[in-house]
Amino acid sequence: MTFSPSSPPLISLRAVRKSFGAVEVLRGIDMDIRKGEVVAIIGPSGSGKSTILRTINGLTPIDEGTISVGEIRVDDPQVDKVKLRHRVGMVFQQYNLFPHKTVLENVAMAPIQVLKQPRTDVEARARLLLAEMRLPDKANAYPGELSGGQQQRVAIARALCMEPEVILFDEVTAALDPEMVKEVLSAVRNVAEGGMTCILVTHEMGFAREAADHIYFTDRGVIVEHAPPADFFARASDPRTREFLSKVL
Repeated sequence: MTFSPSSPPLISLRAVRKSFGAVEVLRGIDMDIRKGEVVAIIGPSGSGKSTILRTINGLTPIDEGTISVGEIRVDDPQVDKVKLRHRVGMVFQQYNLFPHKTVLENVAMAPIQVLKQPRTDVEARARLLLAEMRLPDKANAYPGELSGGQQQRVAIARALCMEPEVILFDEVTAALDPEMVKEVLSAVRNVAEGGMTCILVTHEMGFAREAADHIYFTDRGVIVEHAPPADFFARASDPRTREFLSKVL
């Protein structure tokens, strides 16, 4: 745990609602996340987990409510998206790497092109991150030459290269073969243990129990229950939570 429970929230969601057509996906989400906190969001498919992440970094605009990241009001129609994406990185289920660019180019591209940082500085930082992801020899490889687990670790390095305050991980192991899951979860754990504020949507209950400071359970667009892992897994109070846990544990 690298955060202070008494510190003000870095990320705050209040009464957040979002519909896609006639389907209300988020139905009044309230959430506070502090600097350095690791939060896991779990729940059945279609419960709104990934939509919560996408609203925090402005990929999905909300219909009602407020979202703030530090002093940035994400729900402001005039929000500076470049400034927001600098603060909030995201790693997706699909790696979304550019196949025609090398690993180093993929990792370094956004800070150079979006933040206008010097190429030499960014590439040096990118190489350090690839070493942290245990991929120091893959800088000149292309994504198609890597395994799924390696590609996902490149995607994590790419998000970190923007030097964000927060990283959102959206089911980052869902597209991987079982033997690759462990290496990616190890990389995510290292990021979290380094003090980064992390929000994870995951089906990996063991990992959520070990790595998270706080767990939120969502169902049908609402937060049903939330607690620290020890309380959440041992003493869940809502019947929906207990039913879900009985199926996945």
